[in-house]
Amino acid sequence: MCLGLFKRVCHWGPLTALAIIKIVSYMMVHCSNMLLPPTLSLHGFLNMVVFLMFSGLTLYNFFSAMVEGPGYLPLKWVPEYAADEAYLQVCGSCKGYKAPRSHHCRKCGRCVLKMDHHCPWINNCVGHANHAHFVAFLFFAVGGCAHSAVVMSISLYRTFNWHYYMSLGYPQTNMVQFTISTLALTVFAVGLSIGVVLSVGALLYFQLRVILRNRTGIEEWILSKAICRRNEEDPPFIYPYNLGYWKNFTQASKNLVINLEFEAMGDGIHWPVREGCTQYTLTIEQKEQKAEKRMRTLPYIVETAYNGSWCPFRHGFRVLCSPPLSDEPRIPLKPSETVNVTRWRKYWLFGEKINEDPESDATVRVRGWFPRCCVMELGLEAQDSETKKTQ
Repeated sequence: MCLGLFKRVCHWGPLTALAIIKIVSYMMVHCSNMLLPPTLSLHGFLNMVVFLMFSGLTLYNFFSAMVEGPGYLPLKWVPEYAADEAYLQVCGSCKGYKAPRSHHCRKCGRCVLKMDHHCPWINNCVGHANHAHFVAFLFFAVGGCAHSAVVMSISLYRTFNWHYYMSLGYPQTNMVQFTISTLALTVFAVGLSIGVVLSVGALLYFQLRVILRNRTGIEEWILSKAICRRNEEDPPFIYPYNLGYWKNFTQASKNLVINLEFEAMGDGIHWPVREGCTQYTLTIEQKEQKAEKRMRTLPYIVETAYNGSWCPFRHGFRVLCSPPLSDEPRIPLKPSETVNVTRWRKYWLFGEKINEDPESDATVRVRGWFPRCCVMELGLEAQDSETKKTQ
């Protein structure tokens, strides 16, 4: 357990988050002891208690979301009834079926129950089991940073205007005085606090919207594609898990994502759905979208080698300065390899190539981004010849 936590924490995301929390907390306490000494007044005491509450709950929910994890679908999982297998996707990595609302995370290497996204700040996925802790972590982080930004800004204002406050007869104990190092740290901590309020506050807004609509970030993308691919004469796609704002937010449903105990309820596999929908409404839509995606796939032949670098200097300035805004992997390429492309950008492509594993005599599918200048689209004649080679 301790070794697993150590590995989880030793990543740039958690280390950066903990460093921000430590710097902001230290400078907030330092400024509060000068501006509002907790031992001299009730409001000074309450100020310190409120901030320490924010800081403590931020750390508690941060580590809870990281350690508890999102909840994983059992390996080689199959539905209770064999007839339901026709509605589900197969996960080649986990050697089983994907349950409704489950998605495979390449970074975690497992199928995650009700996966929202993989968060680098906790170095873990956000899903069914830790979504409540993650939202609470965002809430208390924003509240604590907003509180500290106000107190530290007032402290800086008093420091730069101490002559004015001395002329008003303020007691020396209430004056805020900094050294060069603490002044620089306080200014830096104010910038960090404001940055957290803006960036993490935006993420908190999106997470609250997720709860109110009862759909994850991945399901938002699936729903948008379901709407776009339908014609005007087609019946509209009905998202099956939206039970209404009130039922989505309260404990009216036993499988709600968040409750007063901050514990996930339900098994993460079976979910209440709207009238006229089934447990497999969304999974059927996913399978249809995957089928359309395969139909749009185009094969490309590799002409120039690519080593999989995130900073491909040798492939040109435009390629280097126009990377895909995604944390998805880059895949190395060798000349004469064939890559099946499913997504197109101006200077980058996303595709899949199939490698043979000599140890297990199995095929390994490798997906990722690569520079567009390294490949050339196969013509119809070349595609036919490639097909004959594989037959």
